[in-house]
Amino acid sequence: MIKDPFARLGLDREVLTVSQLNGRARVLLEDVFSNIWVEGEISNLARPASGHVYFTLKDSGAQVRCALFRQNAARVRQALKDGLAVKVRGKVSLFEGRGDYQLILDTVEPAGDGALRLAFDALKEKLSAEGLFSAERKVPLPAHPQRIGIISSPTGAVIRDIISVFRRRAPQVQLTLIPTAVQGREATAQIVRALKLADARGFDALILARGGGSLEDLWCFNEEAVARAVDACVTPIVSAVGHETDVSISDFVADVRAPTPSAAAELLAPDSSHLIRQVESLHRRLVMRMRDRLMRDRLRLEGMTRRLRHPGERLRQQAQRLDDLDMRMRRAFERQLNTRRERLIRLETRLAGQHPGRQLALLRQRIDSLAERLPRAMNEGLKRRRLQLQSQMQTLHVVSPLATLGRGYSILLDERGNAIRNAAQTHTGQRLKARLGEGELQVRVEDNHLTPVTLSLLD
Repeated sequence: MIKDPFARLGLDREVLTVSQLNGRARVLLEDVFSNIWVEGEISNLARPASGHVYFTLKDSGAQVRCALFRQNAARVRQALKDGLAVKVRGKVSLFEGRGDYQLILDTVEPAGDGALRLAFDALKEKLSAEGLFSAERKVPLPAHPQRIGIISSPTGAVIRDIISVFRRRAPQVQLTLIPTAVQGREATAQIVRALKLADARGFDALILARGGGSLEDLWCFNEEAVARAVDACVTPIVSAVGHETDVSISDFVADVRAPTPSAAAELLAPDSSHLIRQVESLHRRLVMRMRDRLMRDRLRLEGMTRRLRHPGERLRQQAQRLDDLDMRMRRAFERQLNTRRERLIRLETRLAGQHPGRQLALLRQRIDSLAERLPRAMNEGLKRRRLQLQSQMQTLHVVSPLATLGRGYSILLDERGNAIRNAAQTHTGQRLKARLGEGELQVRVEDNHLTPVTLSLLD
């Protein structure tokens, strides 16, 4: 850590602009915190159209903004979401446009064995459904192998244990180490390349080996790319990853699973005894040369990294500012669009209430209702009138003289049609008309009998 970071920036009594201050602060932060790991929980995840990913990494007491640019985001295996616990690697920087302190990330990994266990179970279920674990795909091991390829790290106890077993049991067997990383970011790609290379060399069998460790340490052997590379090999493969209790996806895909690397060697080594010192010597020389070469390359790379300022840094700053403005513009546009939409809905509602078609529809409904009621009212009125007429006809019939005529009586009419009510209105020889209940009679008065005659009701 720099004891006096401001001294190297050349600050004395110089008055800086805000842009100069933010620029120098960014350089200072990126130089001091150039490659760090941070663990926390994702929140406020945003994915603008540019393909970059922005989120806030927080714990119980603090938070920091993070930017994961498109190229690095494409390499993240885990689906990022709010609430996910992750470990991130990157450098501390400053977004000069706003003066915001942030992390520029190149790696995002799930934190803890819980996330790894979920990924392990999901991949196991997927490959099992595809049939990669079926017994029909397994190839039997050769009884007397002469050339065996070992895919493992050139350092550590694993390769020594394998060599020790072959030294003791079958020194005549030719062992070839295909060195590869067995832990870390580069391990997956290296193991896949080593499997393809070993399969093309025509070995009698292959051993894929690594010592024990945590689930995270062994994770490269649980990658889908490694599993499919193991399945694609024509050469029989013995998987010996971890201790006896460790299980990896490679164990399920391989032709044979051995509980330990030493057990894998015993499966392939006929019971004989010499040849290991030469292999150990070659192993030591190879390890030393690889260490020396890796150390030289690492020192050279670190020196170049410190001197190099990537030309894309300015572009990333501008891209981040562009993404920020793009998100702000989209939010403002959405708010304005929602306001216009709500106003349009209110106007449409008012227009619908005052539309003449609505009034016509109401009047049409009223006309239809009246049209339905009119025939009923007319029928009811006719029925009442008919009943009244029948009642009056009955009353009229009761007092009608025709009814009296119907009972056997008759009415005498003179020549003028006047009713004869007493005999004094007639004279002898006068012709009268007798109106009966049915028909008429022409009669002549013989005698009008002006003297009253008493009729007996008993006759």
